[in-house]
Amino acid sequence: MFRRKNHHTTSAGDMAKDNPSAQAPRDTVISIIGPGMRVVGDCETEGTIRVEGSVEGTIRAGKAVVVGKDGIVKGDIFTQDAVIGGHVLGSIIAESRLELQSTCVIEGEIRARRIKLDEGGRVNGNVTTGEAAGGSGGASAEAGERGALATS
Repeated sequence: MFRRKNHHTTSAGDMAKDNPSAQAPRDTVISIIGPGMRVVGDCETEGTIRVEGSVEGTIRAGKAVVVGKDGIVKGDIFTQDAVIGGHVLGSIIAESRLELQSTCVIEGEIRARRIKLDEGGRVNGNVTTGEAAGGSGGASAEAGERGALATS
């Protein structure tokens, strides 16, 4: 006879706040390869990868790659922005900005729209800057980059 009606509705936004398994947008995620960790193989993310350990393989990050002063990458790096403080043996393709810190050692080709090189940073390889250096980020441009890098 006395039935209680529940007029409270829950929106998707309310559910996301209450749901601990709700995920952040993928481009805001930071993946960390910590000190002492060694990854053999390619790494790919839509967000950011921070390397404090070592990676032997290609790194592709939609947003950024950060290589700490003790980080080592033996492979190519493809990203929007990069900050390198450690050792990279391979090419770095940064579509927007590349910062090379005073502790970095780069042995390979560098292509970036803009580059900042701190005093003390070491680069052994070709450096290309400007609009043409960043590339279009498209699949055909990326395939061309891979072909060009394989022959160097």
